[in-house]
Amino acid sequence: MEFHTLEVRQTALSLLRGGARNADVARQLDVPLGTISYWKHKDRAKRGEVVGIRPSLLCPRCNRRELDPAAYAYLLGLYLGDGHISHYAKHRVPSLMITLDDAWPGIQDEAEAALQAVFPHNATCRVRTPGAHNIKVYFKHLPCLFPQHGPGRKHERRIALESWQQEIVDAHPWAFIRGLIHSDGCRITNWTVRNGKRYEYPRYFFTNKSDDIRRLCTDTLTKVGVQWTVLARGSDPFNVSIARKESVALMDAHIGPKY
Repeated sequence: MEFHTLEVRQTALSLLRGGARNADVARQLDVPLGTISYWKHKDRAKRGEVVGIRPSLLCPRCNRRELDPAAYAYLLGLYLGDGHISHYAKHRVPSLMITLDDAWPGIQDEAEAALQAVFPHNATCRVRTPGAHNIKVYFKHLPCLFPQHGPGRKHERRIALESWQQEIVDAHPWAFIRGLIHSDGCRITNWTVRNGKRYEYPRYFFTNKSDDIRRLCTDTLTKVGVQWTVLARGSDPFNVSIARKESVALMDAHIGPKY
């Protein structure tokens, strides 16, 4: 978590009160856009200004606001892999954070685009962390959209989709699989030796400690016709492997290597 001095915050508020755009202030002061938006909201509330639409009206579950289902399916896959919801005591609302490696900037862009599609009324931001970025959005009703949120680590508690989530995944299975692979998966080149010759072939892996999350992955793979097996790392069967030629071709057509 990054901290900013009072001087930086006062400079930001001065620029915002002068009419500067949130994004321009964030860029000028090298402060996450979500932080700038939060400072502006608190400042406007303190001065008694109108602070916008009630959050419940923007929640697809509480008010049936239209939800981009494909973007949500992808974001759900990312969340189950490398995402979590936090609510720090000093923050008015919780945040959804997806941690993604800097080796894959294209996936970071795709993740932020999904956040913007699912939460069009909320500013997104990126927070630097060693070797990665946390792609974030702040919204009071995040637990409504991600009811899998709860205390403790995901692999230590039951993870199951609600009926409305399953309907979205059934309608957009490849978006869901894409999110899972982009978070906790990979495409690698394996090799073997046969009759003295080296053969190389592509293979996909999805690795997650949660039995429930792996099952969500494999159930969805089965529905789209992808054959899979489970490989143990030591004594732990944490790896879902996709190696059959036809199934790899399907994965390549819809997922492809990380980028």
